[in-house]
Amino acid sequence: MALFDPPARIRDTIGPNARPDGEGSVQVGLDPNDRIGTAKVFAVYGKGGIGKSTTSSNLSAAFSLLGKRVLQIGCDPKHDSTFTLTKKLMPTVIDVLETVEFHSEELRPEDYMFEGFNGVMCVEAGGPPAGTGCGGYVVGQTVKLLKQHHLLEDTDVVIFDVLGDVVCGGFAAPLQHAERAVVVAANDFDSIFAMNRIVAAIKAKAKNYDVRMAGVIANRSAATDEIDRYNEATGLKRLAHFPDLDAIRRSRLKKCTLFEMESTPEVDAACLEYKRLAALMWAGCEPLAAEPMKDREIFEFLGFE
Repeated sequence: MALFDPPARIRDTIGPNARPDGEGSVQVGLDPNDRIGTAKVFAVYGKGGIGKSTTSSNLSAAFSLLGKRVLQIGCDPKHDSTFTLTKKLMPTVIDVLETVEFHSEELRPEDYMFEGFNGVMCVEAGGPPAGTGCGGYVVGQTVKLLKQHHLLEDTDVVIFDVLGDVVCGGFAAPLQHAERAVVVAANDFDSIFAMNRIVAAIKAKAKNYDVRMAGVIANRSAATDEIDRYNEATGLKRLAHFPDLDAIRRSRLKKCTLFEMESTPEVDAACLEYKRLAALMWAGCEPLAAEPMKDREIFEFLGFE
């Protein structure tokens, strides 16, 4: 069997007997035994480069400052989700599995899980080499490893920071574990167009799993008028707004969270917004029955004369 071939029980969920996530679905199915337990689980989505990892890491930090035990799982082969929390690039689950020839029983938790800012625990799932396997399978194996080592039992919040490709199995796999999904978007055509396709993907997964849309985090934008107009048309709502602050960009360069940056009125306001968002998500975001538009419809909807 090839290194990244899914086992038979997963291959068997792909085909005519698979539960229909949507027309043409060939997604990897979830083993019911691998469900995450009592933690609140959130999946963070958005187009590539929109600031998902920055948002996820600062949100993890905010949850930790509210006294919650937090685990952040990076779901991108680039494995750069958690470095502002840990101050360095962490080895991925795939990296460490390879060192033991994929005998997971030989791994210890400290081989792949690392403590970051204010006790946030960090895991980078990684991925197979480019063009050789399914990212969804890698995410599934990461969750299984965490459960085998009982690392989810004392966790209050799990945040999946998800890669931007809507059709990838690595994109879909966290939706099988999450309770709520949030989308990070800027107030521009490309971000909202991508968000619409993400909302459609989440709606498809909601047919068979517990995940529901929680809302939109407006990021890197002075205004939110186009996001708000889209939300009103589709049944979404804005959960938070982070303007395009140079301090946020510099925090990535300094390899730290926004909470560790020098205090200024802008930084303090953004930190308060992250804490407000974390408190809102912890209290429970109502599920949104959003209705995404067709691609041509949203193409005509966005923009102005």
